[in-house]
Parts: sequence; C-alpha cells; structure tokens
Amino acid sequence: MLSGAARSLPIFVIYGMFSMSASAQTAPGKPPVVKRIEPGLEEAVKWEWRVAPSDAKDWGLESPNPTPTPTPVPTALQSENRPTLYEVKRGDALVLIGKKFAMTVSQIQTFNGLKGDKIRVGQMLKIPTLAELSAMTPPAKKARPAGTPDSKTSPETAIEQDRLRLEIFLDREEFSAGPIVGEPGPTFTRIVLLYQSAHEDAKDDASLAAKAQAALPNLFTHYKLKAEDFRFIAPPRADTVAAKPAPVTGHPRPGKVASSSPAITAAPLTYDQLTAPSMLAYRTPWEFVAERFHCQESYLRTLNGKLPAFPGIGAEFQVPNVVPFELEKALDEPLQPQADPKNPVTAAVIGLSQLNIYQSGALVTAVPMSPARPGLHGRNSWTILDVIPRPRLATFQKERIEQTQKTGSSIASTSQAPTPLLSRTILPSEQYLAAGPRNPVGILWINLAKSKSTEPLPYGLHGTSIPDQMNIEQSIGGLRLTNWDIARAVRRLPYGTPLEWK
Repeated sequence: MLSGAARSLPIFVIYGMFSMSASAQTAPGKPPVVKRIEPGLEEAVKWEWRVAPSDAKDWGLESPNPTPTPTPVPTALQSENRPTLYEVKRGDALVLIGKKFAMTVSQIQTFNGLKGDKIRVGQMLKIPTLAELSAMTPPAKKARPAGTPDSKTSPETAIEQDRLRLEIFLDREEFSAGPIVGEPGPTFTRIVLLYQSAHEDAKDDASLAAKAQAALPNLFTHYKLKAEDFRFIAPPRADTVAAKPAPVTGHPRPGKVASSSPAITAAPLTYDQLTAPSMLAYRTPWEFVAERFHCQESYLRTLNGKLPAFPGIGAEFQVPNVVPFELEKALDEPLQPQADPKNPVTAAVIGLSQLNIYQSGALVTAVPMSPARPGLHGRNSWTILDVIPRPRLATFQKERIEQTQKTGSSIASTSQAPTPLLSRTILPSEQYLAAGPRNPVGILWINLAKSKSTEPLPYGLHGTSIPDQMNIEQSIGGLRLTNWDIARAVRRLPYGTPLEWK
C-alpha cells in the first residue's frame, strides 16, 4: 500500500457554473438561486486543483505572540495605594467611599462601629487592609453548575435545557446534527430517532433522557486559552472591522443573553491572502474555541458576551460540555485502525448529507456531510483508502468555463449539458493553499476508490474551513465533514473499508 504522501493524486476540477445542477434549479417564473462561494475562492472554484502533502514543520505558527487578556486590579485593592485612615471630605458619602476602596457600606460601618450612614467633614474613618477586608467578606455561595436547572426554572426553560443536554450527549456519542447552536433544527430530530433505533437502552424518550442525564449532569464546562493555543490562531489583521453581532440560530440558552455590544469580525479574505501564509490558521480565538467545542461561533458569543473581541492568554470561555476536538493531538499516528475481520467496519453515504459508520453491522457513528460543489454523487460501492494528514491544495492552471459543466466524471453531474470549452492559463509557478484548519479541505483527506480498486478517485472525504456554512457555501474539494467529525471518523475507518452509496 502506498502512503498518501507518496502517491501522485489525480487532478480534480471544480467548476463554477452551478446554475444547472439539481440543487440550484428553481421553480418556473422564479429567479435562479445564487449560490454563495467561500470567501476568497470566488474564481478559484473554476480552476484545476490537486491534493498535495505538506511539511509537518509548517503545522503551527512559528512565533505566536498573543496578548494576554488582562485581569485588572482595582486601584483600591492595590496595597501601595490603600491608606489605613481616610479623612471625610465635602461631598463624601459612605457609598462613594466604599467604591473608592472596594468596600460595601456595611463593611465600612462594621469596621468603624458606625450605627448609621451619617458622616461629617473631617471625620477620620479606618480603612481595613486587604487581609482584614477578606476576613470580613462572607464565603461565596457554592456556584450551581452551569446549565443545570434550579427550583425556579420554568417548564419552557427546563425543556430547552433537556434538549440542549440531548444535543450535547448525542455529539459525545458521535451522533451529530452539526455544530451545536442555540436551537437545533429538523436534522436533530432525525438524529435522535436514529440513535434510538441503534441503542436498546434508549428506545423511548424517557430512557434516552435518563441516559443523557446520567452521562451529562452539567451542560457546560469552561476552557481557558493557553499560550500554545496561539500556534493555531493567526494574529489579528489590520483590516478587521466592527460589525453587528452574527445571527444566532434560534434563541440563547436559559440564563444566557447575547452581548449588546457589536461583535468584531474579520473582513473576508481574498485569494491572495489565502495563498500567502505558510499555514491557514484560525482567524480569531473565537473560531478556535468554537471548533474545539463543536459549536456555532455565534452561539459561543452568546455564552461569553463579556469577553473582548480578541481574547488573549488566560481568557476563560463557557463552552458546551462535549469531548473537545484537540487539534494538537488530532493527527497523532496511527490515524486509521487496523482492519479486524472478526469486527468488520463498513460505511455509507446517506443522501449526500450524512456519513454512517457501522461495526459488525451496528451503527456507531452518524455525522453530517456536505458536497463541496453541486452535482456530486456516487453509486454502488466504493472503498476507503489511506489518509493524507495536513493536506494543502495546489494548482498550476487556471481554467475558465465558457459553456456549462462537464459530464462523464467519476462522480457524475446531475446535468446532461455538453462538454464545455475551456480557456486555460498556465501559472509561472505552482500556487498553494497552505495546510491548516482553515484550508478548504480541512485538517485531513481520506482517499476513496471504486470497489475492488486501489487507484484514488479525484474526490475524497475531508474536513472544511467553514463548519457553520458548509451546507450553504460552495468550495473546493469533494465530500466534507467538520474537522472534529473527520478527526473522529478516520479513527474508525480502516484501509479497505467498503463505502456504500444510499
């Protein structure tokens, strides 16, 4: 078996004429649907691209220099600025003095033996040291775990919490409806039924809810940004712009409200900006944390409305309590398991929208999938081959389509249009979209072949740079999953696994 890095892969051509595909057709009398394209790739989707291996040394930024998120210490709590006595001045009041020295009115009264709140100009008040103030402060009440209902939870809130618990639990079980959002859509209901059909101990709603509650008493956990995380996060760009908060699907979870301040988002990348860096890293810490905890970035922002636009080292996020996607460990070898004839693995693509994985006939994984461009489909049985970790994309030629899509490719087009005329421009040197979590094919590429063949097809299973938008925006590649799902799937798919199209 040749390794993915050693094999020369066939070139795959991504066409930009999408209007004739079945997914883009509209009813008579209505204007055609304009498909969005991943920013920066508006022209590049029309060119020839091939998957190329990358150098492991380029996996991670060389000299990250993030700015720590400061934890400000009030002036009143700095011992060098804290007197032991304070003389009351004209206009003073206990509440104002309390703010000056980070004390409550009750603490001032107790420490000075005052029975009321009246003070006079010139009066000397004793100011406690930090140690004395700490001794006066009653112990904080034990915090209730985030996401757990209290006795005052309304029926509506309890239902939402139960639904969120189920969404997170199923993700932990590798039955996913996509990124965790404020309100799951119809795919979530289908995944619930699918899980119930595959698990005897969750056949009805009550037993499934009990199983989820036992496995997941806390809906949320916390994550603190570390210095090493910034190996995968690009420094903020100068053209970052302020914008309105990103729309949230549904409503924020109970007890969580969206920030009223506008979110700071990065301007869309251009093609030149995509081909310039040595690694296509996360563009913001928000992207990094959202992908690590399998959630939509806009939802993450609703949970952490008080964090700054560009959180730094030490910034603490509240996050869904999933099994985190640890990019720093996701590509540890071996990526694929050894085939076990006594416990055979098979896989299936369901309706071009879901990848199912079975062990000994039992469904163990069901995750969402999306074609990178319209018109892609397969039939009968294919085969899982080897894996290319840290893939990059390379092109020598820029092709422009003058008519319509080509037919007769290994993955057939839904259109029966004639072969197009192409105008081809040869580049003076090969251009690359560097490896990284924001490469259009994500963190790894799984080669596919026709049944009983070991010759890779032009299309594979791979990750994506746009987990929130992969069902909406067109891109480059074949059949994409989120980076966290492809990282889990590859460790269940031995070389030679049959892949059936259903």
